[in-house]
Amino acid sequence: MIVVTGAAGFIGSAMLGHLQALGYGDLVAVDDFSNPEKSYNLEGKKLSHFVHRDDFFAWFEHHAERIQFVHHIGARTDTAEFGEDVLNCLNLEYSKRVWELCVKHSVPLNYASSAATYGAGEHGFSDSPELLQKLQPLNPYGLSKHNFDLWVMQQERTPPFWAGFKFFNVFGPNEYHKKRMASVVYHAYKQIRETGSVQLFRSYKSDYRDGKQLRDFIYVKDVLKVLTFFMENRKNSDLYNLGTGKARTFQDLVMPIFMALNEMPQIEFVDIPEDIREKYQYYTCANMERLIEAGYNQGFYELEDAIHDYLCNYLMVGKYM
Repeated sequence: MIVVTGAAGFIGSAMLGHLQALGYGDLVAVDDFSNPEKSYNLEGKKLSHFVHRDDFFAWFEHHAERIQFVHHIGARTDTAEFGEDVLNCLNLEYSKRVWELCVKHSVPLNYASSAATYGAGEHGFSDSPELLQKLQPLNPYGLSKHNFDLWVMQQERTPPFWAGFKFFNVFGPNEYHKKRMASVVYHAYKQIRETGSVQLFRSYKSDYRDGKQLRDFIYVKDVLKVLTFFMENRKNSDLYNLGTGKARTFQDLVMPIFMALNEMPQIEFVDIPEDIREKYQYYTCANMERLIEAGYNQGFYELEDAIHDYLCNYLMVGKYM
């Protein structure tokens, strides 16, 4: 069995669809399954078990001999969530228990970290272990992910293989339910289709013009390919960046959407909400050297090609992965 936590969410459900398309069977979905808006993400998937996240640890103990791999993707991913108790429970303590069960039963593990651990990027975006202690996340979500990374790197007992991945700005099919936390690609598509224009955040830093903030945007299909590569090869256990290594502006991001919808570009700049204004990242760009050195050589979608695929093959036709 291959277990995917966060199975009803964006990346987790896409991972299940990807594995099924590759011919993997005996797939296990772990989540709380309480959000009816996520139901489309699981339609058409042939799953051997649905396990509530609260029951997962007991279920794991009972089925451990049959579990071949765990993709631990489930987490509270709201960067505007400031309830540290909730984040510590779901992102830190829950992840520790997943790790410990994988150690106990010798089950290999991939887990999701986040580029939010890099904070403002004052120490750069290298995933070198030597820099890990210096990172200062800007919000409780990033801190919860960072604290788990730190804990992992201190463990003497590990699964037979493990890899953590600092996801950068992921976009793609199955994210529709994330609302405010959905990607700018998704929100821009909805806005342009409905109004013919798009809103982007105004810059509050003099060295960045409005709309010229830079992010490392990565298509979810690239994320799935990397996770699958490490699942199949099970070499070079470590913590890795998972972006593209290219920083693009938000204006770069929305132009292909206007083109796909046959609309003239119209951009309105709006204030960053006050609750995230001081915690806003103006630049992210993953250093991808260590992932490539670990053997991953399949490349990544160009931003324009990824947006075209997402819009034309999913959003515009109402399709999910």
